[in-house]
Amino acid sequence: MTDATAPGAAIGRTPLLARIAHAAGPVLAVVAALVAIWYLACIPMNAAQSALDAERAGSELSTTAADRRSMSGLSVALAHPSEALAGAFAQERPRLPAPHQVVAELWDSTVDKKITSRRSLVFHAGITLGPTLLGFAIGSGLGILLAIGIVHSRVMDLSVMPWAIASQTIPILAIAPMIIVVLNSVGVQGLIPKAIISAYLSFFPVTVGMVKGLRAPSPADLDLMRTWNASGMRTLISLRLPSSLPYLFASLKIAIAAALVGAIIGELPTGAVRGLGARLLAGSYYGQTVQIWSALFGAAIVAAALVATVTLIERITLKRMGLAR
Repeated sequence: MTDATAPGAAIGRTPLLARIAHAAGPVLAVVAALVAIWYLACIPMNAAQSALDAERAGSELSTTAADRRSMSGLSVALAHPSEALAGAFAQERPRLPAPHQVVAELWDSTVDKKITSRRSLVFHAGITLGPTLLGFAIGSGLGILLAIGIVHSRVMDLSVMPWAIASQTIPILAIAPMIIVVLNSVGVQGLIPKAIISAYLSFFPVTVGMVKGLRAPSPADLDLMRTWNASGMRTLISLRLPSSLPYLFASLKIAIAAALVGAIIGELPTGAVRGLGARLLAGSYYGQTVQIWSALFGAAIVAAALVATVTLIERITLKRMGLAR
């Protein structure tokens, strides 16, 4: 068998588009199934209101006026499915927006609006991104320092670690207003309170991941460092930190997504007029469910971009250190 007929050669000759389609096929299939379920869910959620709207608009229904007064919205939808289905995917304020409505709103609020416009989702995402990154930096730094202390001090391991775990049992929706009110009472407003809430959510996964990573070296490796008479600091720098990097980056991906959630939650109690949280508030105030869903998807896109950035940094760092798989 020659190299040209080897299985590896056959794979190498596979067209690039075919390989991409083979890799993306399962993902696209799952997305298509979810979209189909979403569209189906819009029918029972919106059909009753669509039928009632059509009736109020004077549509010709076969039921009498007395019957219509006694029928619920669902009954009207079941009795007149054509009117119900006609508006189930096109309501201005639906209970459950259809996928195409959310996509249209995302396009309108990102591409069709200037970035500096208050109606631009990119503008609001940029406002939320500031406290997200600051809180992520604070939380990650605090988590790394706590992890180093926990690994090197039994006292901290027995005292700090349980408190760190207990802190995550407090609902963030309960503690966020307290943080904002306390800081506001001492004149601290704006970016800092939201960054602190983000740091509160992001420090814990980094702490847990780093503790696991710093304890990853085998006893034989630690004995070898002691044989070389290496100090605790030298062992930390030369052995523990490099071994902890895969764990650290895995934790950072969780932490940066949690930091974004913290920044959005930090905007809610303040009645903010800018940021993704403000878009959610405005949508809930005025019943603009399409705007709410578009803001949620916008937040998901921002989170995906942040996680992808951390992943890229991870690949570059581990490759340069020779730790890439």
